[in-house]
Amino acid sequence: MMSALFDESKFDFTPVIGKNELPEGERLFLEIDDQPVVIVNLKGELFAFSDMCTHDGETLGDGEIEGCEIICPRHGARFDLRTGEVTRLPASERIPVYPVRFAGDFIEFGFPKE
Repeated sequence: MMSALFDESKFDFTPVIGKNELPEGERLFLEIDDQPVVIVNLKGELFAFSDMCTHDGETLGDGEIEGCEIICPRHGARFDLRTGEVTRLPASERIPVYPVRFAGDFIEFGFPKE
């Protein structure tokens, strides 16, 4: 399942991990194109987002998740995991989010087609 936010036809997908290797509620931390990224499985729905808070440039991925929001562990800024939009200050700039999906036995990450 992939968020309707992304048009799959505009991305090339590459397997990054076996689907059974990321159970519900777990997170996968990786680097894609030299950028820190987190993939999280929330109740069977996948979300991928930048592991960098736009407020202070520190890691975000270890923050608490409430609903579809991740909370920055330092200053409490919140971001919507579906869109990257800020839902609570002190951050004022959205975080990048990326297409990710289940495909067969794998979880795939989407790279924009050039």
